[in-house]
Amino acid sequence: MSKIKVLVVDDSALVRQMLQEMLKSDPQIEVVGTASDPYDAREKVKQLHPDVLTLDVEMPRMDGVTFLKNLMRLHPLPVVMISTLTEKGAGITFEALDLGAVDFVAKPKIDLQHTFEQYTDEICRKVKTAAKVSRGQLERQYARYVANKESKPKVLSKPGSLVSKVVEKFTTDAIVPKKAPSNFAKPSHKVIALGASTGGTEAIKEVLMRLPASTPAIVITQHIPVSFSLPFAQRMNSISEMEVTQAEDRQPILAGHVYIAPGDKHLLVERTHSGYICRLNDGPPVNRHKPSVDVMFRTVVQSVGKNAVGVLLTGMGADGAKGMKELQEIGVPTIAQDEKTCVVWGMPGEAVRLGAADYVLPLESIPEKILSLLKK
Repeated sequence: MSKIKVLVVDDSALVRQMLQEMLKSDPQIEVVGTASDPYDAREKVKQLHPDVLTLDVEMPRMDGVTFLKNLMRLHPLPVVMISTLTEKGAGITFEALDLGAVDFVAKPKIDLQHTFEQYTDEICRKVKTAAKVSRGQLERQYARYVANKESKPKVLSKPGSLVSKVVEKFTTDAIVPKKAPSNFAKPSHKVIALGASTGGTEAIKEVLMRLPASTPAIVITQHIPVSFSLPFAQRMNSISEMEVTQAEDRQPILAGHVYIAPGDKHLLVERTHSGYICRLNDGPPVNRHKPSVDVMFRTVVQSVGKNAVGVLLTGMGADGAKGMKELQEIGVPTIAQDEKTCVVWGMPGEAVRLGAADYVLPLESIPEKILSLLKK
């Protein structure tokens, strides 16, 4: 089996060295070269024919996003962005994901004495995932980016070191013990429960852009660093007719609103005498994720019942698949994104394998299907 050829692009010689050491530790990865700026990278891409690029978000002479835009237009390659976990870094990273970057990791800190192994595991895993993304998928994402730019969607005026640790693998039972759902009297409103991971920030955007302000409440669990979840919610708020916020503990769940899980808490849905509220849980990661889609889905089973719609979008791994099966088993309609339009068909693919998806649809068809199911 041939190794994954990686080109490391970063203006810092120290960071280039650190990334090389991390990537070289994986026997499936070969670092074929490094570049100190986008002009150097452009020539190295032509010479070395890498399978994947790691690309610094902020560089001199030409910023990473401008380089990425040219790359996706002329020579699409899977890219993992190396991002600073700041508000500015979040904005640039989301634009890079718009353009077709597969994923991102935090920029490594100089002092990695206690986290080198965990950071290495994360970046190697994401590079190997990126290598599986086809040129066709990258071209489709860039085409969506161009189409959205050309359509100039209305922006509504509204107020509006982080390293993945290797942890023990807990199941949903660690947060929400399984129990038989109650037979609820049907309330007047429904809840859409949506989960995603790798590629999900852009997939969620595509869904929210196409839903009207009158849509029932949506709760979202997206695997994302805590420093990015609030900027992500704010970004979604600017493109959606619905009101999008980062979920807060005991916040009422209301129609026309979207609630996105904070990057370091599980989002649970709880039933009260007057409706539903968000609950935030600081328990252990489930399926090595916090927030976990499976956790959110189970609480929807127990608190919302048949008044829900379940949706699982692009993402690496299997989080959410079992929870979607639990939703389906009580009669909740379920939707999984299809393989062709996913960046990574891991989570929805596992749901399909389990027989948990009533509908397997391309991304662009999912908003319409959600709305049609809500009318039933």
